[in-house]
Amino acid sequence: MANSLNIPGKFKITSPKTWFRTAIAINSATRLSRRHIYILPTRFGWLFALLLLALLTGSINYSISLGFAMTFLLAGVGAISMLHTWRNLANLKITAGRAKPVFAGENAVFEINVHEENNRARYSIFTSFTAGEPDVQDITAMGESTFKLTLHSQKRGWLKAPKITFTTEFPVSLFHVWAYAETESQCLIYPSPSLHSQILPSTDADGATGQLSTTQGDDDFAGHRNYQFGDSPKRVDWKASSREQGLLIKQFQGEASSTLWLDFSATTGNNIELRISQLTRWVVEADKLNLKYGLRLPQLNIQPNTGDSHYHQCLTALALM
Repeated sequence: MANSLNIPGKFKITSPKTWFRTAIAINSATRLSRRHIYILPTRFGWLFALLLLALLTGSINYSISLGFAMTFLLAGVGAISMLHTWRNLANLKITAGRAKPVFAGENAVFEINVHEENNRARYSIFTSFTAGEPDVQDITAMGESTFKLTLHSQKRGWLKAPKITFTTEFPVSLFHVWAYAETESQCLIYPSPSLHSQILPSTDADGATGQLSTTQGDDDFAGHRNYQFGDSPKRVDWKASSREQGLLIKQFQGEASSTLWLDFSATTGNNIELRISQLTRWVVEADKLNLKYGLRLPQLNIQPNTGDSHYHQCLTALALM
């Protein structure tokens, strides 16, 4: 739905969401200044105002001095509560935290860091996306709190965090204060693995092809190789590495004999998303089996390796393909 509608010769009609200022992140941080904060009475606030009006009317009609005193006292309490509710949200500093990658179809979790720099504790601060569950926390004076907001992912690639709404009604819920902010937070969405996996492709070790052996062979030592980024520390041969030859990784018979290549050309189908989904399934299965595997894409080759870092490198390449 369009945010605005142009009528020739008349004024421009815009969506109500565009009427409010939004705190935009600059250099990964933004602040809720007084220009970004809005306040309105809650339903209890309107009832409180009607009560004050009734007390004032009765006091005028019957010339009740105690009624005037009570009316003005309650009005002062309401004015003070309005100030404290506004101050509970004012001048908070907002920075984007990390967002761990997830597979398409899962909920992405965005971390939003909120800093208090005015030496004033803040209570019952609500944060939420437009269509998500809110997170509520207190923030200590000169402290920081991390809010975690979830957003359902639908497709692979970068998912940008939408506009964040900050609200509070502390201390007495007579006024509702809110503000909008946008951060530079993004979450990488991996492709969804195919539900029906094909058989893993054959191996390709130094140009040779053959069926992959999935046996671990942990008892059959086959030699050493140089350490590569992402290798498990459990496989480091510390005794051999102490000879000042660099870090050496133990290789066993099942690992040294074959290398698995996951090739985009080995997938089938006319839909590129289905082929990427199949490759994702192969990467997940190869990682579970602790196999040494590489990834061949139309414009990128990732050399065979193992480990968590290699696993995420392959999934990242598929997500941004």
